[in-house]
Formats: sequence, C-alpha cells, structure tokens
Amino acid sequence: MKYEIIVVGGGHAGCEAALASSRKNHKTLLITGSIKNIADMPCNPAIGGPAKGIVVREIDALGGEMGKNADKAAIQVKMLNTKKGPAVQALRAQEDKSIYPQEMLKTLNNQENLEIMESLVEHLIVENGKIRGVILETGEKIEAEAVILTTGTYLKGMILMGSEKNPGGPHGERDSKFLSDDLKKLGFNILRLKTGTPPRIDKKSINYEETSLEPGDDRELTFSFDNNAYYNYKEQIPCHLIYTTQETHKIIKEHLKESSMYGGYVEGIGPRYCPSIEDKVVRFADKERHQLFLEPESNNKDDKDYGNTIYIQGFSTSMPKNIQEEMVHSLPGLKNAKILKYAYAIEYDAIDSKQLKQSLESKLVENLFTAGQINGTSGYEEAAGQGLIAGINATLKLENKAPLILKRNESYIGVLIDDLVTKGVKDPYRLLTSRAEYRLLLRHDNADIRLRDYGYQVGLISEERYSEFNQKKENIEKVYEILKENRITPKKEVNEYLEKVGSSTLKDGISLYELLKRPEISIENIKHFIDLDYDKDVLEQVEINTRYEGYIKKANKDAEKMLNLENKLIPENINYDDIPNIASEARQKLSEIRPTSLGQASRISGVNPADISILMVYLRKNGKYE
Repeated sequence: MKYEIIVVGGGHAGCEAALASSRKNHKTLLITGSIKNIADMPCNPAIGGPAKGIVVREIDALGGEMGKNADKAAIQVKMLNTKKGPAVQALRAQEDKSIYPQEMLKTLNNQENLEIMESLVEHLIVENGKIRGVILETGEKIEAEAVILTTGTYLKGMILMGSEKNPGGPHGERDSKFLSDDLKKLGFNILRLKTGTPPRIDKKSINYEETSLEPGDDRELTFSFDNNAYYNYKEQIPCHLIYTTQETHKIIKEHLKESSMYGGYVEGIGPRYCPSIEDKVVRFADKERHQLFLEPESNNKDDKDYGNTIYIQGFSTSMPKNIQEEMVHSLPGLKNAKILKYAYAIEYDAIDSKQLKQSLESKLVENLFTAGQINGTSGYEEAAGQGLIAGINATLKLENKAPLILKRNESYIGVLIDDLVTKGVKDPYRLLTSRAEYRLLLRHDNADIRLRDYGYQVGLISEERYSEFNQKKENIEKVYEILKENRITPKKEVNEYLEKVGSSTLKDGISLYELLKRPEISIENIKHFIDLDYDKDVLEQVEINTRYEGYIKKANKDAEKMLNLENKLIPENINYDDIPNIASEARQKLSEIRPTSLGQASRISGVNPADISILMVYLRKNGKYE
C-alpha cells in the first residue's frame, strides 16, 4: 500500500492532521491503536480555558475541526475572565466525553481521501535521510511521501499508581514499545515526561449540599465562527466547587512516600502548571486549601461509560487506591463518595522539540513531522493546534510550497510552536496567556480576523465561508464609518441619557466613535442614538477595537519592531564558530537550534542581546542576510 501522508495516532493532534491533509486532496492514512479511542478525552472533560479556548478559535479560523466538534458535545459553556479585559477572556466548555469522539469519528469517516487503520506502528522506513513509510506490528510495510507522528502518551507508556507500574496507555491500551527506539537511533533526543489524572466518582454518592454551584453562562456561546449553539443555555449541566481540607493535607503528608512521584517510582518530569495534589500540598505548603471542581463527564445518565461519573478537577494523584479512598472521603460532600475509576500517573517518551523546524518538520529526517504530546506539550488544545499545522505543512511540503509559519503576534498557535522549537521543554508545556507578548492582539473575538485568510489560502476554508467572512469585515468597516460620521450634541435629552448610564455630560459635540471610547459606554448604549442592525460579533469587534485603540496601536508598533528581526533571515549553512566574540553558551545554543531569523535567535535561552548585536554585524558585514 502507498499513501501520500500517513498520520500515526488518532488523538486530537492526529485527527486535525489527517483532516487537514485529506481536505487538501492528499491521500491520507490515519493509523491508530484503537478506533474506539479516536479523539478520546482521557483526562479533563472540557475544551478551552485561558489561552487554550483562544487556540480552539484559531483552529476553527484556519479550517480545523476541534471547535465545531466541541460545540456539538458541549453540556456547559462559560466565558472566563469576563470581569477582566478582552485580552484574557476565553471560552471553556464542559464536554460530553461520549459525544465528542463519536462526532469526530463521524467527521473522519465521511472525509474523502482519508482511510483509518487499526494497528500499531513499530518502525519508520527512512532512506537517505528521508521518510519513506512505516512498518506495522504485523511486519507489513506501508509507503508514504510524508509521515506525521501524533503518538500522545503511548511511546513506552507506563501507568503508575503507588508502587504499581504497568506498561500501557490511557484506558489500559497497549503502548508503543519500539517507535521511540527508532527515533533515538535516528538522532532524536528522547525525554521522559509524566502527566496524570484525578479519580472519577459516582455522582449519586455526592452530598451536593456541601458544595457550591457553578452554573454555565446565561447566553449561547460557541467556539466555531460558523456554528449556532447546539445546547440550550437554560438547561446546562452544572459543575460544583469544593476545597481541600486540613484532613486532606494531613493524609497526603502522612502517605507522601507511597505516591509514585515522591516514592521514587517516577522517572519522568511532571507538568509545572498542572501539578498533582501531592505536589500542590508540598510546593504550596502555606496554602490552607486548594479549590477543586466537580465536573460531569456526560449529560446522558444511560451512558454506561460516563453517564454517572464526576471528574474531580485539580485532584490528580498517583497514590495507591486505599489512600485515594481516604483522600476523596476527606473532601466536602464526598464523605460517602464511591470511586468509579482511580487516579493514576502516566510516564511516556517525547522528543526534544528543538530538533524541529517551525513547520514542525524534523530537522533530522526530511518529510517527518510531529505534533502533540510527542513534542512535549500537554492539553487537547495544544495538540490539536500542532496537528493542524503539521497536516497543513506536510501537504505544502509535498506541493513544493513554503510552509505556513504563524508569527507570535498572529496567534497563540504561533507562540506555542515558536516556544517549542526555540526554547524546548523540560516539563510538559502548557499554554498560558502570560506566554504571549502581544495578547491584546490575540483575543477570542478576533481569531477569524487574524487567521481566516490563511485558512482560505491553504485550501481549508470554502468559498462560501470565505465570502461570509469578507462580508463580516465589510460590515465592521461600515460600522466604523457610521460611528465616525454621526455626532451628538449637548442637548438636554442627550445629557440626561448620559447621566442615566453613569457617563459625564457633553459640553461640545462629539462623534459616536469618540463616545464609544469612554469605558462606561458600551455599543448597546450607542444604539440609543443610532440604529445599528448588524450581527453581535461585528459590533463586538468595533467596540473592543475602538475602546482599546491606543493600546492596540502600541502593541502593533511593538510587534513591528519584533517583525523587523523576524525578517532578517539567517542562512541555514552558517557556521557559528566563524563568528568572533559570541559567548560560548550562545554559540552552542545557536549551533544546536539553528534559528531561521534574528528574531528567533533573540528568544533562545542563553543568547543575550550582545550576542544578537554581534551576529547582526557579522551577517551585515559578510552580506549574509537573506
């Protein structure tokens, strides 16, 4: 058998990669260890969150599937950080863990140019430094022009619970035993990482009177720009809030050495920004309590897998089962809780992401791409974003076209990938708003404005959707014109209304555009003076861009300075040993990572501004700017 592209792994990265390549008319094979676990959510029953929710919007803007799928499976939806500015607002949705993979599988099965095969890949076929295909566990060889590895936590996966260690992936599925050895032989540096998951408990065994209700938002919200809401916002499934107790902390401290992590059974490095509850108690000993969320995993009580399960968000652990029982029963409302699935930690192999190009193609093997947890990231959203870009760039490579490289001022996906290939990881990488220098530019509301053109250019956005998008942009400009052209004067009725809404009265005439810049004035207030019959997302764009105009201009100006360095390209064959006066650490790091531009070079840990100045002078002097 021969395909143009093979995708290895059917998680969130693999699904996006396979859909992207097949939608671009490249014959694609998706190989997964278990079809029933395609697009599985082995940990959190949620999509989105700070930064992550914006990634889902970016995926949708580019023509990916996660946002559309998340909308279909949503059982509770909230916009986070609404009391803060638009730069940190992001959507988060509780998902039905049965519906999400079902819907994704439907999409995959209905996609032209895409086949799904259930098997394990044991080896890669590499000839003369170029990928040629894969070898299955059966010994069967399958040829391909490009291969995308999206293996998740299955590379030499090891499930840990106390002193127990069992090879396998999530749900006890078989791990991939040989593939990471192949990668090591090819020159990849292999990292050992760890992540984990909390216990699931029976919803019927919870005393909800001891918990605080956490409802969804009282309005319809979607990830996809093209979707209407599938859920009824008046009938959302609530979550509940509780806190750890002093008894919880006492149990953990007394049994710390029995956990896999603190008992010395774990080799891998765990996530810094999503630590286990043992880690929280040790690292944040001054905190009297930690908040936990009780999150439903399905809206269908008849669902045999998830219908009655509650996920304890924030309570990941690798304690033995008997200690988990004590820990859970020490929590408010859970004195009589029945554990349906015990928590565990999982160790797995990942590659050194500094050995990747910004296209997510390997520097070591031509046409071999990687995406998701194999690159050292954590999270469904981070995986899906990488998978989409890897799928796009694999096809562009086969088409002899330049790769799609998203800049740091254009998307969180761009920030994510740049961080991976420039800085690498020591522990599982998680996207945070604080990782973005230009987060006011990278908002939930404007993901389509930022990225839909790219989606159309690479062939993932249809003519119809693109036409609707262009109409939206035209309408935004029309509203700007209307607001700038229409003025109000200090008439009695005008000033009376302004006083009523808590704004200062007028002494002179003012345009509605200038009025909207007042922090207490919303676009709804503007409608008092003029009819604005436009979609809410159009008006939202106008309101945010007008209100934050000065800050946005400053951010764009700062981004321009960064782009000046990004546009100064470094030749691939440069020998850093030829450059005098560069610090030895900088020389080593530059030689290892081989940045493509001065901008990327400036973000490498250990490379100082002085080194960049020396490099810049050397390139200019020797006429090596590309």
